[in-house]
Amino acid sequence: MTVTRSHRWPIAVAAALGALLLAACAGPSGTDDVLAADAPLPTEVPPGTTLVVADQQEALQTALRVSGELDRLPFQVEFANFVGGPEILEAFRAEAADVATVGDTPPIQALVAGEDVPIIQARQSDPANTLLAVAPGAGVRTPADLRGKKIAYAEGTAQQVVVLRTLEKAGLSTDDVELVRLQLAEFNDAVRTGQVDVAPLNEPRLTRFLEEAAPRGGGVIDPAATEGTSSGLNFLYARRAVLEDPARAAALRSFVDHYTRSQQWINDNQDEWIQRYYVENQGVTAEDGRRIVDSLGDYTFPPLDEALVARQQASIDVIDRAGELPRQVDAADGFDLRFDEVIGEVVPEIGGSQAVPEEVQR
Repeated sequence: MTVTRSHRWPIAVAAALGALLLAACAGPSGTDDVLAADAPLPTEVPPGTTLVVADQQEALQTALRVSGELDRLPFQVEFANFVGGPEILEAFRAEAADVATVGDTPPIQALVAGEDVPIIQARQSDPANTLLAVAPGAGVRTPADLRGKKIAYAEGTAQQVVVLRTLEKAGLSTDDVELVRLQLAEFNDAVRTGQVDVAPLNEPRLTRFLEEAAPRGGGVIDPAATEGTSSGLNFLYARRAVLEDPARAAALRSFVDHYTRSQQWINDNQDEWIQRYYVENQGVTAEDGRRIVDSLGDYTFPPLDEALVARQQASIDVIDRAGELPRQVDAADGFDLRFDEVIGEVVPEIGGSQAVPEEVQR
């Protein structure tokens, strides 16, 4: 039976919960067996195995639930909701989460912090789904107009790389702008009220901003001018300690399978997804939900291979060139390529695609 309980855990209490959750998530076998990093992934999930899954905006758990994949998981699952990659990393450190879905930058933050949290699955959406929102009256139309402006900035998030790539495109450095360090949850209010001039927003935050600010002159920088600043990648990554536990490693293998199926279900059932998630869960209109889904495009599932590692290294290099990388790291150290086998099996079975957009191949 699959047990689902959804929590919102403040980071201040994550450490206190860590010890309890670690015990709850221990392998049911009661042994000290450690699965080597190059050993084949087990396929049998022992009874009593549990995973704690970190979610954002309840998107992952909703997709699993409405697609029917949640009921097919051969292990118990608990969900914890967070507002961004940095908070999830704190939960990993506290051993209060086992696996999470994030953008492309949080795994880099984990590498820099010395945390062993390898990527086990990749999902590709339209790279243009993150745009630079402009506050009413800010007078920003192109990346070149960013000089001297206040930009919302959150280290360790996918939005960080969007900002840095945009500055590079404009021939600007971080010294040419004022980076206002905020939490992701604060971006909308900050740009809507003019506390910052610009903020990188993805969906559904972007649609909410436009609904509130567009009538007062708010908008976005021309998407054509910021093409290539976002990778459009979303990753699943998991704690090494979980991967070393044969029972939970088998559960993760199964989770990658069912998560991928749930995302392809979204591709195939967009109207129902809009209603069940965007309208009923996120509180936006069906019209705005359609706009969001169209902006993301159909999800694809790139192979875990050298090409994907190179794309991640390119994001690392952008942060490094901006002087925002505390120490050198290698993208290859942040992947567990063993999961490519299950991805390669499930994607064709469900009629999915492993294609990568042309603009990110250049």
